[in-house]
Amino acid sequence: MTVADAIRQAAGRLSATSDTARLDAELLMAHALGVSRSRMLVTLMREDEPPAFEGLVARRAAHEPVAYITGVQEFRGLDFRVTPDTLIPRGDSETIVEAALEVAPGAQRVLDMGTGTGALLLAVLDELPEARGVGIDASDAAVAVAQDNGERLGLSARAEFLTRSWLDSDWTEGLGQFDLVVCNPPYVEQDAALDPDVRDFEPGSALFAGAEGLDDYRAIIPQLGKLILQGGAAVLEIAANQAEQVSAIARDSGFETGLRRDLAGRDRALILR
Repeated sequence: MTVADAIRQAAGRLSATSDTARLDAELLMAHALGVSRSRMLVTLMREDEPPAFEGLVARRAAHEPVAYITGVQEFRGLDFRVTPDTLIPRGDSETIVEAALEVAPGAQRVLDMGTGTGALLLAVLDELPEARGVGIDASDAAVAVAQDNGERLGLSARAEFLTRSWLDSDWTEGLGQFDLVVCNPPYVEQDAALDPDVRDFEPGSALFAGAEGLDDYRAIIPQLGKLILQGGAAVLEIAANQAEQVSAIARDSGFETGLRRDLAGRDRALILR
């Protein structure tokens, strides 16, 4: 079977479990071939199907995310290594980076709380060549992935990654202050209905935040005042229905708030000053 025929067949199989079946099939085939998707589409569609492809499709048919199968996810034009120890960076979160660059274009020190793959911090540093940053995560495994991404992207000299949990009493010790804080915390309600791709594969510790999905905001926001320099700002990712609740938590801690929406028009980035 040719590559083209195998992709077509796989897309039909994956249509039962994925809204992006054709794209998934193409990405998995490119991974099996060890080439970029664009090269595959231009030059390899008449080649023979590689033996590994069938197994990759079976994994995707069982709802395993493509990024975990291939080990890579693109975010703001950068390729990030991902593992099941980290959330998969999503296009919606690019709104956080865009808002951060808008409110703190001259930031010199950046803190990324709950860094995961390091995507937010490294994307910001890629845009701000004079800035340096710190990424923290409660997971040692996630910190290792972020460190690897910093090295892969040539940003390790300006990015430091530390194991810290904002639930610990001394987590801010030694961090100093920052012009900009970015954060994509857990914000999913504990009993929320999630797609199997997320529920069964992505780390629950990075998803769930109590009955209302607000527990981590209540832990983080009151402590931001001692981390942000005068004139600085924080940009937090929120769920589309959380703007009012998280804004109220921020106002109670003395912050003014602003809101940015993602490309789908949903509330996504809450700006704290």
